[in-house]
Amino acid sequence: MKLSFSQFTRPVLLAAIFAALNAASLPAAEFEPKPADAYFAKFEPKKAPAPAGQLLQPGDRLAIIGDSITEQRMYSRIIETYLTVCVPELKITARQFGWSGETAEGFLHRMTNDCLRFQPTVATLFYGMNDHRYGAYTDTIGQWYSNNYTAVASSLKASGARVVLGSPGCVGKVPPWAPDTSVPVETLNLNLCRLRNIDIDIAAQEKINFADVFWPMFTAGFTTHQKYGADYAVSGKDGVHPDWAGHVIMAYAFLKALGLDGDLGTFTVDLGSNKATASSGHTVDSFTNNTLTVTSSRYPFCATGPLDKDNSIRSGMTLVPFNTELNRLKLIVKGGTAANCAVTWGDETHDYSAAQLAAGVNLAKDFAVNPFSAAFAKVDAAVADKQKYETRQIKELFHGPEGKADANATAAVTEKARQPLANAIAAAFVPVTHTLRIQPK
Repeated sequence: MKLSFSQFTRPVLLAAIFAALNAASLPAAEFEPKPADAYFAKFEPKKAPAPAGQLLQPGDRLAIIGDSITEQRMYSRIIETYLTVCVPELKITARQFGWSGETAEGFLHRMTNDCLRFQPTVATLFYGMNDHRYGAYTDTIGQWYSNNYTAVASSLKASGARVVLGSPGCVGKVPPWAPDTSVPVETLNLNLCRLRNIDIDIAAQEKINFADVFWPMFTAGFTTHQKYGADYAVSGKDGVHPDWAGHVIMAYAFLKALGLDGDLGTFTVDLGSNKATASSGHTVDSFTNNTLTVTSSRYPFCATGPLDKDNSIRSGMTLVPFNTELNRLKLIVKGGTAANCAVTWGDETHDYSAAQLAAGVNLAKDFAVNPFSAAFAKVDAAVADKQKYETRQIKELFHGPEGKADANATAAVTEKARQPLANAIAAAFVPVTHTLRIQPK
């Protein structure tokens, strides 16, 4: 598909000029709240728009698009695993299209060959890191970025896809590949924050959803240094490529922008009447002797690991309201006479007051290791295998001698190789039968 840049330049340039003229006069209410520390003094992050309802539809084909951070296959893996096990009723399929070193302009040139041939119905975009050129913000950078990112979003929309436009993340230090390694890291982040603000304007102009990655990552980088020390690198040890904790923040931003509400199910137990019920996705098999047995076809998102390490998904889940907003599997217990109860789920036991149980406790948050953990790990491993092949499929085969000789034939052959990997994900996702024992104390 041949794209005309002139159709995007004028409206985007006018929007950029308007934004620049009015940025200084924006009232405080139109900015994100920020800590009082001087570290944040120069930053003016526009207020991010809230997602308007669920963007995903049953049977969607999701394209996860971005640069080397996407090619790490970490936030993309969290997203695909989450969609597979937490909202299985939607039957979403996903592909990742990460390409190291890429800008929005770079994806624009390969979009038709690499992505649109698979007819995605929804897409997440994650550019800006390479686009900011690892230096100070200039209007030239801002206009170039805006023109190209708008063109990408507009072209995806024209193909029939619903789009989530993600902001860039932040940097933790100046990377060695920066043109000038003596530039202050604050300068780079001020640039990235400006691009984030441009992204909000693009999303409004194109009437698409916006995923705020920069501001949650930037604030988390500050708070984790205070809490865990300088070795905790939300943005990664090289300053740009995060480990698991940072990727959780990214995945959270995109899952929220896709409009997911995080209600994964509720088990309700009435000790007085000796009855139990479960919400959709879960079936009560029995409730006897204070023991509830359930078969579930929906999983919580499971993660273990230390809370104070940046290579831990579980740690990352504490840096944003992941469990509260995306991972709620609740147990409600009422009708008892005891002041407290011990709840055993799998090999872990936790004590709760009667009031806590009556209000509902989040099992997914409290039980790091639970009866879903093993099954969850199998699905996640299958997702990792498929996404690894997708990198090879696009970068080595589509853009190698085979693809250059016959793009359509290469696509057909590689799809045959990819299909068993996709089938393995479906095969790994099986119902889990588990028990909850509620012991009054």
